Amino acid sequence: MLFLWGQSQALIQFKGGSMTEWQSVIIKSSASFENAIKVLDSTGKRIVLITDDTEKLIGTVTDGDVRRGLLRHVDFASPVTHVMCSDPVIVPQGTSRKEVLTVMEERSVIHVPVVNSDHEIVGLHTVSEFYTSERYDNYVFLMAGGFGTRLRPLTDECPKPMLKVGGKPMLEIILQSFIEAGFHKFIVSTHYLAEQIKEYFQDGRHWGVTIDYVHEAEPLGTAGALGLLPKEKIDKPFFVMNGDLLTNVDFRSLSDFHANSNSMATMCVREYSQQVPYGVIQHDNEKITDIVEKPTQKYFVNAGIYMLSPKLLDYVAPNQRVDMPDLLNQCVEDNSGVSMFPIHEYWLDIGRLADFEKAQLEVMELINKC
Repeated sequence: MLFLWGQSQALIQFKGGSMTEWQSVIIKSSASFENAIKVLDSTGKRIVLITDDTEKLIGTVTDGDVRRGLLRHVDFASPVTHVMCSDPVIVPQGTSRKEVLTVMEERSVIHVPVVNSDHEIVGLHTVSEFYTSERYDNYVFLMAGGFGTRLRPLTDECPKPMLKVGGKPMLEIILQSFIEAGFHKFIVSTHYLAEQIKEYFQDGRHWGVTIDYVHEAEPLGTAGALGLLPKEKIDKPFFVMNGDLLTNVDFRSLSDFHANSNSMATMCVREYSQQVPYGVIQHDNEKITDIVEKPTQKYFVNAGIYMLSPKLLDYVAPNQRVDMPDLLNQCVEDNSGVSMFPIHEYWLDIGRLADFEKAQLEVMELINKC
């Protein structure tokens, strides 16, 4: 597969009574938070095992732990112990597979470290040992109707989502990422040069999925196309994603997060840092209380990926122009609940020519490493 950021969902396999590959997710307690994130991203696993200097298990870091750390703005250089779970679910060596499965189901976990009598890690059970690959019936709505004016002249005769990165249209890269995560129902919104998109993807049969289309006769903003969706078909929370993003966000984790949030909508966010180039004055009226030299301000910004409740479709009438921030602000005002899902994975918004060139270079770097 050419697109190498699409995270494989295959986990550690159990073969012949012995564990394999679990050593790749072990790090020492002295490692940094950033190191744990790198292990999660580079191995494609969804857990990191933390040991002390005597090889004993002292904690774990999962995708959820990472995102909770990001929400607390934990510094990447901080010790991993600042974000780890210090009381993980474990099983002793020799526990039967049936008992392991029972533990997983009762504790709602997908990984269970195996420890010996000295509390040293001797293996790792994962849910993939017990279940075949799952398919999920949540719809994925991909927004592909934009003009891509900032990418001209590349978009003069080609819709932006069809621009190729590493030899494939961006929209196909996004499609394949969702397919790898187990999703198979897609709807694509079109407007500018719509026929090129429809001709390329057709009904999705080539990828083993179904693809339907809604067409914006006039541009409806970043959320107006929601009013064109077939409400009668969408009975589960559904994804919405801009068609000009490259990312390896864990879509199944996003789905699980949204299911547990009790919110009408979940927005993916990224941390954005901005350094003030001056000394910032803290004061109490006219009295200076502190002078902070060139501080770094941190914010969360919209990453253009959402998971929405089907009820939200009632907020948008057909052919009503509306932007996503306005729609979500309405949910906030109605106390319907809007949650944020912090992402640490690769993410790039292809908005300008420089972004498009950056994407090409990063794809080649990843290919050359393989």
